[in-house]
Amino acid sequence: MQQTKTPKVNEVNEFLEIASDFEDPLEVIRESLSNSYDANASEVYIEINQGYEGSEIIIEDDGDGMSSENLESFFDLGNSTKRGKGDQSIGYKGHGTKIFYKSDRIEVNTASEGINRRATMEHPWQKLNDGVLPEYDVTETKTREENQGTRIKIVGFKSGRGFEPTTLTYNKIAHYLKWKTLAGSTAHFFEDDFDEMEITVSLGESIDDERDKLVTNNKLEFPDEQLEPSDGQFPEARMCKHYEPRELEVTTDSGETTTVQIVGMVGGKEARDELPTYGRHSAQFGIWLAKDHIKVERLNEAISHDNEFIHFLFVANSQDIELSANREKIRNKSSPIYQAIEEQLSYYLSKITSDPWFKQYLEQRRIAELNRKAKSQQNSIEDRVEQVAEHDNIEPSNKAEVVLALEQSNRFGAKPTITVKDFGPGEDVNSVVEQSGNLYGCSVHQQLTDHFEEDKPLESVSKIICWSIGDRDQLRQLERQGYHNEEVSFDLENNRIEYGTGSTRVIHVIQVSSRIKRVDQEIDQASLD
Repeated sequence: MQQTKTPKVNEVNEFLEIASDFEDPLEVIRESLSNSYDANASEVYIEINQGYEGSEIIIEDDGDGMSSENLESFFDLGNSTKRGKGDQSIGYKGHGTKIFYKSDRIEVNTASEGINRRATMEHPWQKLNDGVLPEYDVTETKTREENQGTRIKIVGFKSGRGFEPTTLTYNKIAHYLKWKTLAGSTAHFFEDDFDEMEITVSLGESIDDERDKLVTNNKLEFPDEQLEPSDGQFPEARMCKHYEPRELEVTTDSGETTTVQIVGMVGGKEARDELPTYGRHSAQFGIWLAKDHIKVERLNEAISHDNEFIHFLFVANSQDIELSANREKIRNKSSPIYQAIEEQLSYYLSKITSDPWFKQYLEQRRIAELNRKAKSQQNSIEDRVEQVAEHDNIEPSNKAEVVLALEQSNRFGAKPTITVKDFGPGEDVNSVVEQSGNLYGCSVHQQLTDHFEEDKPLESVSKIICWSIGDRDQLRQLERQGYHNEEVSFDLENNRIEYGTGSTRVIHVIQVSSRIKRVDQEIDQASLD
């Protein structure tokens, strides 16, 4: 006997899995802003407080409010009612607001067309983990027609370490807003009727009391242009050129078409520093792919290998890229339309790198670097001989001299013996050392803080070799704001750096000056004995 059956879906597991996909607690801000914008809000206010039972988040906007259908869609999975964007919207599957389920209580107050609707859901995260689909209660009351807007309160948000007072700061929020949410939108470059939205974020005093609030808008704005080099030691550092908005027509071999909207800039370090990057240039600059003008992933391979992506900031928007449930990844990279987008962007950017201005910028960088190197080599040989004549006075002036000082510490008898086997000053992992028969990839700097000022990665480094630590306040600030979107802590008494969220890596710090000082102390003690 033949039977026709329909596959079943475990609703609880589906909700649980979607909510769990949103690992970064800051995504609650991204989803809130998108919802407010889709409701035609001109102002949105977000407040985050730290309570005994977890984080408390309030999101309030002056948008259209939610109808009964909209409110159901807010809690439902798979039937989002986004404004005017159909199934091309980032949130059309209704996944985003499910991050709110990671809480003890959700309260929604929304007013629309003379009706105020209040909805509450108790213990959604606990119930989902217990295998129960949470329910919510809705109460409707009449209100004045002119009253509209939405207020969402999330109590006991299961934020993990992301909202702890030691890790959440206004700087971190500002950085996240402009690089991960519609606060960094490029839509205003392409839309004459662009809807500007004011965004205000307030953090409780126990989280960050450095200022009262953060106020910004929903526009990514480039630093002012400066086409000519400056005077001084770094003439290229403030050079900056904008490349006007363009719409690129993309066609696949089978005739499928789409449009990519691209806008961008090329700039030196000082120009890039005017954007809210907080020194993370290697993690933020390059070629970004976006949907709804919200940056998703970088496509830095679209720039030829002999041009460093760090000087570029271009955002290429396409509504035909498809995103993962948590909106952090593009999932249709094997599709013909995505591959055609890649090819078109590579061609477009080849024109940028052939621009005479860009070639002038690179030449200014090259000349300035040669001049700086020549100046650094002006130290007389007599001064260097005097420095090394007595090892107490060793004071390295560059990375190579730190390596030399490490070798000298070995000769003086410092333990353990650490031998440099390979050294390439221009590499991120610029040395390989041997210790106790094992080889380790290392990063060599005059000061430990230089590693972070130069925006070097930590993922592939086993040890950081430095002459001294540097500004410890700078390291404490890194502990507060994180590094490359990961948590970092410094245990300098034990010469350790712990890095990563969840899975933690340990990087050992070798302070060469301390090795030499310990040898001196041992010699002094031996002479007394």
